[in-house]
Amino acid sequence: MKDRRALFDDWAEHYDASVDDESGFPFTGYRDVLAMTLGAADPQPGLAVLDVGCGTGNLSLLFALAGCAVTGVDFSPTMVARARQRVPGGHFLELDLLSTWDALAGQRFDVIVSAYVFHEFDLETRLATLARLAADHLNPGGRVVVADISFTTQADMESTQAAWADIWDEDEYYWIAEDANTALHQRGLAVAYTAAPPFAGVYAITPVKR
Repeated sequence: MKDRRALFDDWAEHYDASVDDESGFPFTGYRDVLAMTLGAADPQPGLAVLDVGCGTGNLSLLFALAGCAVTGVDFSPTMVARARQRVPGGHFLELDLLSTWDALAGQRFDVIVSAYVFHEFDLETRLATLARLAADHLNPGGRVVVADISFTTQADMESTQAAWADIWDEDEYYWIAEDANTALHQRGLAVAYTAAPPFAGVYAITPVKR
């Protein structure tokens, strides 16, 4: 994980230029996807929002502008530093989702959001992390909204992989909605999926009342 952290530390300086280059895979429509994430979260002034994998603070800023109280976490200290500069009123912490979450102990939020993060984890790790976030850090009646590189079906992903084979990252785990939705439900999480072609989708996730 140290190598991965170093990669994101190095990327922080030019991350925003990278995601705003909408000429190809995987960031075409990046800003539109963030706007969809904001809409799916239905932000209201005063809501407590946790931005998981906040990066340089692009998504956090949208919630801050909507009047929400924003906390952001990321495992890259360089990304966290940039987020603090971008969203001065936010609270940003260095935290690795695959390690302990002591920095968030006892904290709960009305909305938990994430953009372009969970494809770093295999499906089982992703599901376990989302279930833990919902159980330990989501207020009753709250929701988790995840935007990420996503395809509706396996065939859709394979078609994109063939078209972008020269830059396809075999070490990443892109969402396939038809599989993820079933797996999330099995974890006790209801999900509404909205495709954001050509390379993304937004998952609005709520715990199922037992």
